[in-house]
Formats: sequence, C-alpha cells, structure tokens
Amino acid sequence: MLPAILVLLLCSTALAQTSERPLLESELIFPLEHWHNHASSIVELPDGELFVCWYHGSGERSADDVILEAARRRPGQTAWGQRFTLADTPNFPDTNPTLFLDSRQRLWLLWPVILANEWHTALMKYRISSDYRGQTVPRWELSDNMLFIPNDFQAKVKEAVEPEMAGADPTRAAYYSRLLERAGDKYFSRLGWMTRAHPLELPSGRILAPLYSDGYSFSLIAITDDGGRTWKSSTPLVGAGSIQPTLARRRDGTLLAYMRDNGPAPKRVHLSTSRDDGVTWSTPVDTDLPNPGSGFEVIVLRDGHWLLVYNDTERGRHSLAVAASDDEGRSWKWKRHLELDTRASGAGSFHYPSIVQARDGTLHVSYSYFLNHLPAGSPRKAIKHARFNLAWVKGG
Repeated sequence: MLPAILVLLLCSTALAQTSERPLLESELIFPLEHWHNHASSIVELPDGELFVCWYHGSGERSADDVILEAARRRPGQTAWGQRFTLADTPNFPDTNPTLFLDSRQRLWLLWPVILANEWHTALMKYRISSDYRGQTVPRWELSDNMLFIPNDFQAKVKEAVEPEMAGADPTRAAYYSRLLERAGDKYFSRLGWMTRAHPLELPSGRILAPLYSDGYSFSLIAITDDGGRTWKSSTPLVGAGSIQPTLARRRDGTLLAYMRDNGPAPKRVHLSTSRDDGVTWSTPVDTDLPNPGSGFEVIVLRDGHWLLVYNDTERGRHSLAVAASDDEGRSWKWKRHLELDTRASGAGSFHYPSIVQARDGTLHVSYSYFLNHLPAGSPRKAIKHARFNLAWVKGG
C-alpha cells in the first residue's frame, strides 16, 4: 500500500497535468523587411532570458554582406530588445548559426563561413562564452575554427555508394562517380560541413555537433570530449540526400539522427541510429514522416515526451507543425500547426524551426517567416517566435 503522502503527491501531479491550459503565443522578433533573414536558433539563458540569432543580408549565394544578427528578450518582458550584430567575418557570408548552452552554463555559437558563395566551400567556426549576462554581445573566451579529419570517410562512402552504381542510368552513375572521387579528396572532404540544429551533450560530457554537407548531400557528427578544445568526427551518415541532422537520445542510450530529405521522391524524414555515443551510425532510412526538403528539429522534454517541429508536407513550406511522441519517437500521436497557409502554394513559407524547452516547462520555437505573395522588393521576411505548451500540442 502506498504511503498517504506519496498518493497525495501523485494525485497532485496528475491534477496539474490534466488541468494545464493549452497555451500558444507568437510574435515577430522584428518587423517584416526586404532583407533575407533566415535559419534562426534559440536558447534560454540561466536567468530565463531568451536569446535568438539568425543570418541576415542580401543572399549568401551571391553577396558577401551576410552577417549573424541576434536579439534578446529579458525575463518577464513580452517585447524583444533591439537586434544587434552577433558575428561578422568581413567580406564573407556568415550563415546557419546555432546556439547551445552546455552543462557548465557556457554559451556556444557555431556557424559556417561561406568562402566562395557556394555551400561546399563552408568553413566551420565556433565561439564559447561564460560571460554573456549584462551586455548585448557575449564576451567570447574561445574563438576558433572547427577542424577535423572525417572518420573512415572514403571507405564508408564507397561502401554505401558502390552498390547503388550497379544498374544506375548514365546520369546517376556519373553522379556516383564524382561522389566517390570527392570522398578521396582531402581538401573537399575537410571543408563544406555546416551546422543547422542544436548540439547535444551526453551524460558523459561528450558534445555532439550535427553537421551536413551540400557538396556530398549527407551528414556527419563533430565530437568533442574536452569542452570544445579539440574535435574529431563520426563516420559519415551516407543516405539518399540525408542532411541537416537533429539528434535525440533514448533512455537506453541509443542516439537517433533525424535528417532532411534532399534526395528523390517520395520525400520523407530520414533516420539513422548510433549505439556507441555517436561514433558510428547506421545507414539512413526513410520514416513515415513527410519532408519537403526543409530543415526541422527534434527535442526530448524533461518529462520524457519528444517533440518534432517540421514542415509536414512533401511539397511546400506553407505548413509548420509540432508533433508529440510518448514512446521516444516510435510514433507521433499528436500534431498541431504553428502555421498553415491554405492559399496558393508558396504564398507563405514558415520553415527552419529551432526549439528549446524553458525552465518553466514551456516550449519556445523560432523560425523563418516569409510572405512570398507580397510584391518583390516589399517587406516580407522576418524571424518569428512562438511560445506554447504540451497541452496545446495534445489538444490538436
């Protein structure tokens, strides 16, 4: 028989869970503008302050004015503070930033600098700060390039690609041949890796930074066991366009990497697993989740639920959904839309979400907010923030 105090606590917890009111609030972090603002990342700082960054400029594929911008929202406030420049590599585009708060309460910024206006020329950079309170831009104690030699790279690419070459049409066979050639090129294989989703820290203190390459159209995981002083990499996650991984860890220690589908139809979220803390990964496979070739992110909540924020279509980014799982990603029983534009395809584009759980249990998502139906040159791009809870997701 359970002690009376334990019964009371269990009943109180159940009552709190069932009586939680659905919550959804959202706002633009800054007004719509004609500049390209994209690929945001959000974290909550130890005092409850929200910190969001994104890249901003004329367009990283054609211009060199692209910088990283950021904004803060102080605890208890509903308005975002003035945006500011977070990083700027003069004369080179800075893109795809991701923020991360490690177990030592250090704030990380990781991002690729695009050397020649093509994604495969990316050079990874990162900064770490323990002094980010009380001023706008953190004081960085470490600022460096992320350099590593991809682990068992050429052999793993060959193992995955060679079977696909048999019976391939001439165009596809030529593509595979170039891929194999590039896999053996030290210069090509050590450049071009980029961030998208938050890193993941394991109970051991190992930090995994999920990376991808548009040059290869697959992924790998950068690994540090000394808090960012040195890096090594996992074996590559070679699939049919498996890029932009986001990581989750099951209670038994199994790691899951969900990836954007950059390959042929049918378009699905890709999945790979690791059982050795991120060193080696299984061959990516399709899941049942649709993906239009757009970034997304997964998070494990403190109560054990998993949330996936993604474009839940095979074509178009007009629908941005949050799905919830209570069985560690084996099924997604609930779904609710943060954005759903039912006008002509492409009118609204809501994509590249970043998600974090706050200390009060609420969820915060930042994402690119584009109104493409407005006239060219008019203000139509911004970064949006949404705050919601699990009860709202389950109420859908």
